[in-house]
Amino acid sequence: MGIIRIVKTAKEVHKNDIILVKIGKFYHVYGKDAYIVSYIFDYKLKKVEEVYMCGFPQDSYNKVIAKLEEKKINYMILDRRNNYDVDEFCDNKNLNTYTTFFEKARKYINLKIRIESINNYLLENINKQDFKNILNKMEEIINERRKISGN
Repeated sequence: MGIIRIVKTAKEVHKNDIILVKIGKFYHVYGKDAYIVSYIFDYKLKKVEEVYMCGFPQDSYNKVIAKLEEKKINYMILDRRNNYDVDEFCDNKNLNTYTTFFEKARKYINLKIRIESINNYLLENINKQDFKNILNKMEEIINERRKISGN
């Protein structure tokens, strides 16, 4: 069974827990969990099999776990070497803030993806004839917003 299917199966029971999968010297998170981890730690998201994922090295483990515990986000760790058995589990019961952080993360990540899409468009079209006009209009809007918010 593939890792993504294992995580999806675990998420059926642990909907509001971040599932960290230990693979060698790295930890990986998928789907909604990846949004939360990316949002909190500014880790890069990557699409794998139509699912977003992110990861971090073993060296960052203590920092990540401490922050999840500080923010009262439930988590569980599955280790690939041990047939994906649960190595560690943190349950904050009714204090779990998973849903709250997911909503914040979803909004933030979706905006970030839109910005990256605009940036990619600009870079791909940098040599087109009307590029300067597009850029000037964007700068006009940005500068106008600065004037409004500066008052």
